Amino acid sequence: MAAPTSAERKACWEARDQLWQCLDDNNDKIQSCQKFQRDFEAKCPAQWVKYFTKRRDFLKYKEKMQTEGFKPAEGPRVNS
Repeated sequence: MAAPTSAERKACWEARDQLWQCLDDNNDKIQSCQKFQRDFEAKCPAQWVKYFTKRRDFLKYKEKMQTEGFKPAEGPRVNS
């Protein structure tokens, strides 16, 4: 697979940014952003789609940890 050209990369990043903005505006409801999702998948290589999707999940998790802090899971307590 040949590397995307500068114009193809720019189109991919713009599609990604539009999708992410739509998701932010719609409380991460993908159903509301299907048009942007299809555009993103059409303009970006599949591996990039996978990477950017994981990247968004990580950034959202990181933001949550920074604002809410870490809260350990409440599991069974084991006396030692």
